[in-house]
Amino acid sequence: METEIKIRFPGEWERQSGVQMTFPHEESDWRDMLDEVVPCFVEIAGEIAKRELLLIVCRSKETVKKQLGESVNWTNIRLVELQSNDTWARDHAAITIFADGEPCLLDFCFNGWGLKFPANHDNRITRGLVDLNLFSRAANYQNMLHCVLEGGSIESDNAGTILTTEECLLSDNRNEHLAKEELDEYYKVVFGAKRILWLQNGYLAGDDTDSHIDMLARFCSSDTIAFVQCTDPSDEHFEELQLMEEELRNFETAQGEAYNLIPLPMADPVYFEGKRLPATYANFLIINDAVLMPAYNSPKDEIARRQLQHAFPDREIVSINCLPLIKQHGSLHCTTMQFPEGILK
Repeated sequence: METEIKIRFPGEWERQSGVQMTFPHEESDWRDMLDEVVPCFVEIAGEIAKRELLLIVCRSKETVKKQLGESVNWTNIRLVELQSNDTWARDHAAITIFADGEPCLLDFCFNGWGLKFPANHDNRITRGLVDLNLFSRAANYQNMLHCVLEGGSIESDNAGTILTTEECLLSDNRNEHLAKEELDEYYKVVFGAKRILWLQNGYLAGDDTDSHIDMLARFCSSDTIAFVQCTDPSDEHFEELQLMEEELRNFETAQGEAYNLIPLPMADPVYFEGKRLPATYANFLIINDAVLMPAYNSPKDEIARRQLQHAFPDREIVSINCLPLIKQHGSLHCTTMQFPEGILK
């Protein structure tokens, strides 16, 4: 008789071996604003490398060496030259699970958020890193390219619950041949989840990911969720985010208790070329001993920082100006993918 494999999808707050980023270059969507956005990537990279390994996928090692300069902790940085379309490592990097305690790198298909943008190079990055022996031998590569899934679309509570949005996972050009019930069962099997909490409401103007969960609501622990709260009735997001908040208040932990909800302020409206950008404080990155928080040169930055300090009392909250990042409709978390201990070497 076959023994059932025990699968665990770790929460982001678990101790990490490192983080992956993909740096912008002159053939990425950042080509016309490299001077503006590169300092943001450099600051994120520097904060990560202070605390853990940082794997940077880049088009040119020499270029990135010059961009990073001498102020970063080079002992914690690995540069790897691979082709890339863009910079959103959260969605093209491998997702880590543990199967019977052994780490597995799940390489899902990334198709440019439902065929909106080219992703032919991005979709080969994980296999390229595996072939270059960047991961521990203990980390088993698993080809999941038959299924479209982006890391920013799912959140794990580290205890068998996944949080996601219907808007993204059920959208066109992802896996529309499967019904919600089929996807629910499939992801439960793949991630060893006991249940999936599907948000039916919530969006941000300018978000071309079809409402990734990491733009809206985030697990901070198995019983705590930080979420974007809109209290201004004149804001276009008011109704949708009020409905999302109501859903979150009705969700219960696996133990049948209400979640501890930590509201993050709705970021001040930011416009670029006449369109509102998806500025959000929910797009933070949890790393060893710290949380890197996107900031937008607003008084609300400090409010968000204090709220996240409540969620993570034992971690330093580090604010990074992400106004340049949101001009391409993503933010801090979107540029990164963390790996638990035992993955990067």
